[in-house]
Amino acid sequence: MHYRLLALDVDGTLLDPSGELSPTVRDTVMAVQQRGLQVVLCTGRRFRTARPLAQALQLDAPLVVHNGALVKDLASGQTLQQSYISIDMYHQALALLRRLSTPLVYIDAFHENVDILTESMERAHPFQREYLTDQLAHCRIVDDIASPLSHGVVLMSIMADGTSLQALRLVVEQTLGARGRVHLLMNKNYQGYILEILQAGVSKWQALQQLAAQQGIAPEEIIAVGDDHNDLDMIRYAGLGIAMGNAVPEVKAAADAVTGSNAEDGLVQALERFILHS
Repeated sequence: MHYRLLALDVDGTLLDPSGELSPTVRDTVMAVQQRGLQVVLCTGRRFRTARPLAQALQLDAPLVVHNGALVKDLASGQTLQQSYISIDMYHQALALLRRLSTPLVYIDAFHENVDILTESMERAHPFQREYLTDQLAHCRIVDDIASPLSHGVVLMSIMADGTSLQALRLVVEQTLGARGRVHLLMNKNYQGYILEILQAGVSKWQALQQLAAQQGIAPEEIIAVGDDHNDLDMIRYAGLGIAMGNAVPEVKAAADAVTGSNAEDGLVQALERFILHS
């Protein structure tokens, strides 16, 4: 099969367990791009923290960020595709998340130097306070995030321990039903887990497929590599879905192939096998 696009998850796939981009991975991804494949980073990260990685890889394709809620032009930061949370669901999700912690509200305001809205950190879980301490430069603390927002909300989340979030996840899914999409993910760069809420239908694959279709690239011409639940759709529906050795069982079960872990440059192994040496 002639593949034209390589979709890469970031944390747990592109980066090693310490969150670093190894020179070997960097050089291999760049070699893939030189072979003519478009390389698209598809990540749960926001644009601001994904962009430097794309630049380090000398990529030129748009970035799929916030798990597919936004697609942004790498150079300009312009929003190319968006799926904002509806106002009705926003208020309902806000009430649900407030049962456990002060929610984080991610907005589409890159050019205003703001990514996150939240309230006082006093009620936030200690794991979330640790994260926010590092993100204050791009976080706006407001009196009440229930007030009308002037920007589109792309994602809502809280950070806490896995047990608490698993219990809350069930309530959120039952309450929102088919109107929302919920992820429970390991927080790979901080302690604990993350519970995320997005608009229904939002996924990395949905955004990637739309981006590819605009260029005449069919699903079967896409290779996708990932490790966590938010990668499941693109691993399942891409022409070739590859799970990392450190992937959750559901991703491995859906994959066409399983490579080494991100601690052993598993991405390099996969790209050499299926692209560079094929």
